[in-house]
Order: sequence, then structure tokens, then C-alpha cells
Amino acid sequence: MREGIARVLLGAGFEVVAEVGDAEELVRQVRELRPDVAVIDIRMPPRHADDGLEAARQIRGELPDTGILVLSQYVDEHYVMKLLEDGAEGVGYLLKDRVAESERFVESVRRVAEGGSALDPEVVSHMVGRRGDGPLSELTERERAVLGRMADGLSNRAIAEEFGVSERAVEHHVTSIFVKLGLTATGQEHRRVLAVLAYLQG
Repeated sequence: MREGIARVLLGAGFEVVAEVGDAEELVRQVRELRPDVAVIDIRMPPRHADDGLEAARQIRGELPDTGILVLSQYVDEHYVMKLLEDGAEGVGYLLKDRVAESERFVESVRRVAEGGSALDPEVVSHMVGRRGDGPLSELTERERAVLGRMADGLSNRAIAEEFGVSERAVEHHVTSIFVKLGLTATGQEHRRVLAVLAYLQG
């Protein structure tokens, strides 16, 4: 799998600066080489559990300019939420099957390298709880604008200042966004990330 990914990236004009087989070596190499992007399997030695995810979070904490693209065999909401705890900028989460779709995979690597997000549509559909982009079409123009600023990392207060409205007005918009996207059953911060995921994919 690792060799195949390297071939795809080389063929697309990327420079592959290192290939590693375990999470500890991954962190060491990223610290030393400072790549634009690290492509990481969630399950890596030594424990073959979520070692890759923990390495990804460590890299994000130490080297926030390094993009992180995580590959997973399955849609796992817990893993996605842990990865996105510090925001969605410069982060990707794809199912491993997407690597075979080389153009899509390469575009995801590029997007993450540029500080954007690359989230597997199947992951987003699963987490938002609906298929397709229907829910976003239900948002008003102002709600979409608020959601866009949420995706940029702004707090409700910052959004209120930018739009020249009260913070309470923004809170009403945010609540309406959650309801329309079907995100009423989870905590506030959890729902905020899920709403942003839906927006980024829409």
C-alpha cells in the first residue's frame, strides 16, 4: 500500500521525501524533513491500533504547517473527531479505497498541502446522518454565510462583529443550522465541527 501511494504521488509530480513503517519513525522523519504533507495510515506499528492517528495529532501540535492526510479502512466517527479537534485546516481523512482513484487522491493531497481540507464524502454522509447535499440547500443565505465563517474558525462573537449583528442573533442562526443539518443529538462543539464538515463537502 505504501509503495503504491508513493508511485501515485511520484507520477503526479510530488517529491516523496520518506517512507516509514511505524508511527515513531514517522514523527521523527516529519520533525527532521518538514514535509508539506504527511500521508498516514491510522493503524500503524507498533500497536496496530490508532498509532497513526496519535502520530498525526502529535505532528499537528508540533508542526502545524505540515498537512495531514489520514487513510482509514473504515468510517470511524471517533477517529475523525479526534483528528479535527483543532480545526479542519490542512487536514484530510480518506478511506483507503480512494487511493485507487488516483486523480481524486492526488487532488486531496494538494488541497491539504495548501491548507485546505479533504474529507471523504462517505465519512461526511455518515457523520451528518444524511446522504447527498440536500441539507445545505435548506439553509438561508445568511445561515450559509454564518456557516462559512464558522468553517473559517470564527467564534459566534467574531461572526457577530463582522456582520454587525448581536451575538444572540448569530446563536439563533447557528441553532437553526444545526437543526436543518440534523445535528440536534450531540454536544455543541461536536455539532459545530460536523456542520463545518457538511459545509466543506457541500
